[in-house]
Amino acid sequence: MKRLLACLLLAALAGCSALPDKPVRQTMYDFGPVPPVEAPPAGTRQPLLLPDVETGGILESPSLLYRLAYEDPHQLRAYAFARWSAPPAQLVRQRLQDVLGVERAVLDNAAAAALSRRGGSPPPVLRVELEEFSHVFDSPAESRGVLRLRCTLLENTPGGERLVAQRSFVLQRPSPSADPAGGVRALTAATDAAARDIAAWLRQR
Repeated sequence: MKRLLACLLLAALAGCSALPDKPVRQTMYDFGPVPPVEAPPAGTRQPLLLPDVETGGILESPSLLYRLAYEDPHQLRAYAFARWSAPPAQLVRQRLQDVLGVERAVLDNAAAAALSRRGGSPPPVLRVELEEFSHVFDSPAESRGVLRLRCTLLENTPGGERLVAQRSFVLQRPSPSADPAGGVRALTAATDAAARDIAAWLRQR
C-alpha cells in the first residue's frame, strides 16, 4: 500500500509539472500625459488643418518595433508581448494636435470642411509622413528611440494646394532601459521634441 501511494504521489507531481505556464499578458503603451508646453495662448495664430499622419508597411500596425543595429540595422523586429494602444501614426497625430493646439486651432478634415461650408477661409494644410519609429539597439545595453518624419506645409488657393515649405525632422532620445518600457519612453520623448520643433518651424512660415 505504501508503495502504491508513493507511485500515485509521483504521478501527481509529474502531472503538475506538465501543466502549461501561465500565459504572458501583453502590455499596452501610449505616450502618457502631454508635457507642459510654453507657447502663445490658443487662438493667436491661424487655424491649421492636420490630416491623418501618413505611413505604410508595418508602421500601420500597433506593433512596438526595434532594431538590433549591432547585428543587422536593416531588420525590423516586433516585441512579442508589448504593443502600442493604437498605430504609431495615430498616436503621433494626437500628440501633434495637443502641442500645436496650444497656440492655434488644429482641425481634422471634417472640421475644415465644416468651416469652408460656413464661408470661412480654407486653413493651410500640414501633411505629415511618418517614416521611422523604432527602438534601436546600438549594443545589448545601449539603445535609443528614433523618430523620422517629413512635414509639408501647403496653402489652399482657388487653383488648389500650393507648396509653402517642406522639412524632414529626425529626433533621437536615449532609452533609460534596454526593454520595451525604455523604448516607449525614448520614443515618447522623441515625439514630444519633434512636436515642439514643428511648432517652432510653423511660427517662421
